[in-house]
Amino acid sequence: MPFDRITVDPARMNGQPCVRGMRLTVKRVLALLALYPDRAELKREYPELEDADIQQVLEFAAANIADETLPLSAA
Repeated sequence: MPFDRITVDPARMNGQPCVRGMRLTVKRVLALLALYPDRAELKREYPELEDADIQQVLEFAAANIADETLPLSAA
């Protein structure tokens, strides 16, 4: 899936993935989602964030985390 709302520019925010070229990194938005469990409150504090931005940040994070199944050792 292409992440058209996630941008990476070496000249902005040290090349960290950002939302639509803004100075809001994916990591920052993830932290904000934890801090503001009520999305309405989050959007009041950060009105530039759109629902599609938040959705894509979550998808981007999930796509970039290793999802391995490790065998359990017999004890």
